Amino acid sequence: MPPTKGIFVNRLWSRLGVRTASVGLLVAGLSGGVYLGQSQNSQQQSAETQLVMQANAEEVALLKERQADHAAARAYRHSAENAAAAKAAVEAKSAASKARALEQKVIAAEEAEKKAAAEKKARESGGAVPFAGEIPSSCSEFPGSRGVGCALMLDAGFEIDQFPCLDKLWKRESGWNYKALNSGSGAYGIPQALPGSKMASIADDWKTNPATQIKWGLGYIEDRYDTPCGAWNHSENVGWY
Repeated sequence: MPPTKGIFVNRLWSRLGVRTASVGLLVAGLSGGVYLGQSQNSQQQSAETQLVMQANAEEVALLKERQADHAAARAYRHSAENAAAAKAAVEAKSAASKARALEQKVIAAEEAEKKAAAEKKARESGGAVPFAGEIPSSCSEFPGSRGVGCALMLDAGFEIDQFPCLDKLWKRESGWNYKALNSGSGAYGIPQALPGSKMASIADDWKTNPATQIKWGLGYIEDRYDTPCGAWNHSENVGWY
């Protein structure tokens, strides 16, 4: 082979080698670029995932915080409503008590006014004040000495409507106790005769017999006050009869 031809061949192979190497480097560069691109994409996706997870966690935390705030607000509102209801109930009860007390006061004042007017009218007419309470239907409603007193009162000519006055009068004087003794004055028995021996005008058993004491007491009342209600009104005004 001529020298010139050998030089040409060597140069040709040299050029081919350079081109081959260049192509290899280009392919390697492209492969590396693809790998780097994939790595960057993976890193970007991982970062985005972390950001999404972080945002979700923050949103959940914010939601829980809002729920807690709402629960606290509801609890406070319920507590305030319960306190207001309790206060309103206390105020309503107090107002009702005051209203009842005022009503009772008005009723008592009206009754006192009626009683005073009746007493005034009775004094002006010279008669006894009539009994304004409940009238018993019969003497059978009363036990013991009270029943005896009621029956004897009717026998003495008084009406049944007089018994409430007689009942209150002798409840005050002796409690209908035929052994009642006032150690200060010496008054004795159911009608508190002073002295007790006055009742002997009815019978000798005046110390132990309620009927004897009641008969004497009814006669005393009729002579001085006309009726049991007349005696009761006098006792109410001055404290004795």
